[in-house]
Amino acid sequence: MSMKLCLALYGLIAPAVGETVLGVTVFSRHGDRTSKHYPGYRLTNLGKQQNFQSGAFYRDYYLSSNSSKRILGISENVYLENEIWASAPDQQVLLNTATAFLQGLYPPLETTDAVVAAQTLNNGSSVTNPLNGYQYVVLHGEDNDAPDTIWIKGDDSCPEHTAASGDFTDSEEFIQRTAATKSFYESFWDVLDGVYDFTMEDMTYGNAYEIFDLINVGSIHNGSMQGEVSDEDLFQLRTLADSYEFGKNFNRTQPMRSIGAQTLSAAVLRQLNETIVSQGQLKFSLFAGSYDTFLSFFGLTNLTNMDLNFYGLPQYASTMAFELFTDDNITEFPSSTADINVRFGFRNGSEEGARLLQYGLFGRSELSMSWDEFSSKLGERAVSTVGEWCSMCQSTEDFCRAYTDDSSVNGGSSSSTSGGSHLSNAVAGVIGAMVTLGVFLIGVAFFFLLRRSKSKKPAQSGKAPSISSVEA
Repeated sequence: MSMKLCLALYGLIAPAVGETVLGVTVFSRHGDRTSKHYPGYRLTNLGKQQNFQSGAFYRDYYLSSNSSKRILGISENVYLENEIWASAPDQQVLLNTATAFLQGLYPPLETTDAVVAAQTLNNGSSVTNPLNGYQYVVLHGEDNDAPDTIWIKGDDSCPEHTAASGDFTDSEEFIQRTAATKSFYESFWDVLDGVYDFTMEDMTYGNAYEIFDLINVGSIHNGSMQGEVSDEDLFQLRTLADSYEFGKNFNRTQPMRSIGAQTLSAAVLRQLNETIVSQGQLKFSLFAGSYDTFLSFFGLTNLTNMDLNFYGLPQYASTMAFELFTDDNITEFPSSTADINVRFGFRNGSEEGARLLQYGLFGRSELSMSWDEFSSKLGERAVSTVGEWCSMCQSTEDFCRAYTDDSSVNGGSSSSTSGGSHLSNAVAGVIGAMVTLGVFLIGVAFFFLLRRSKSKKPAQSGKAPSISSVEA
């Protein structure tokens, strides 16, 4: 590596002298797992270790008292609920991803501060949490059918995203690449002919990620596959999967392909803003998600202009970090957002030596920007409400009913009913007419009864009451 490149990288990772980090929001990919091709896929022991090591990295980077990047006022060893917020979809892989990360962020207290870990009882005995002082960090699991799941997996249950992603297979790029790689993919049939639902016809670029995933997982865990695929071929399979997945998850002319990044953008803004509004009470936020959201975000924020590697799949346990900081060395949270800046960092994988490198967002060469500019630019790209997401996705999720106009109520022409809860237009029209007539007749009867009652009373002034006095 040249000295010039070394200096460039150092500029990306070295903190500025005198600055203070105020808070961080992290988005993490899961670690190594079994193949997605089979139901019930899960994190492997290796995957859990990868996410644990990722959490340990951020502990050293943002929590350690020895770090120049330590977040202002954060508790180094003891988990405090008001300082940490974490969320993941209610899916085994992603919940375990966040759990393992948080174990690394706040490890068992006996290993970091044995004195604080112990509680002394009145009888003189000392007690710690199970598992050597394990710290139970609160993790918000979002049900698949709950509205808050869209902030992490905005592409799930989104028909318009599915349709837009499907358009990639009609593109000239896809058609040409499918033809050009036909023989390459067919050469792996002997490797995958044991997959119960695969046929030779499935060995195409149209299954680029699935084929790569099966072979990649097998090369790590399946002894019978060891040596069956060369490193060069595995790399080629990965780069083809890169292009296929990026094509499905981002296209500047079809925003619905990147809906997952648009909802994540809103979630990131919400968490960073909470740090600001709370004057730094919230210090560290974590989301656990999938590679497709990474790819969408890379495209949405123009990171692909900064480094061609952003066109590719992130490694297992990769992370994106959004860091709030001020240029001054301070002991109290800034009173004005004008003093707050944001920088973006990406760490590809969890291996020892993997660095959190900083990149300019939105096509900017500068590595940081003011909070006001960042929130404005990311806000322009964000889907910020559940109702907006429901409308854009044309989603049929139950929670979207609260945001969807019913055509039968708003003059729609459909005469069908939903679950028997609505009347057809014809029946509704007849009943409406009868109700209107009934109300009219009751009003007329009331008018004449009231008039008759008034006419029987003696006029105090010797005059008949006027119509206006009767109506009053």
